[in-house]
Amino acid sequence: MKDNKNNIQFFTALLSVMAAAFGVQKRKNMQRDLQAPNPVVYVVAALVFVLLFIGAITAVVIMVVPEHLT
Repeated sequence: MKDNKNNIQFFTALLSVMAAAFGVQKRKNMQRDLQAPNPVVYVVAALVFVLLFIGAITAVVIMVVPEHLT
């Protein structure tokens, strides 16, 4: 595995996507993300975030809505 500062790890990209989604992204991290050589990592991280977000909302709705209404 290359040790290159331009390579973004998936977990770092996922944290960056989550921070940006909630509006708390730091300017330094945003600049790093915009200069990343491979945007595919961010696309995959965004898709994972969307699936987790939808799953979380679905789980909350299932827990809150009584069973006789479903």
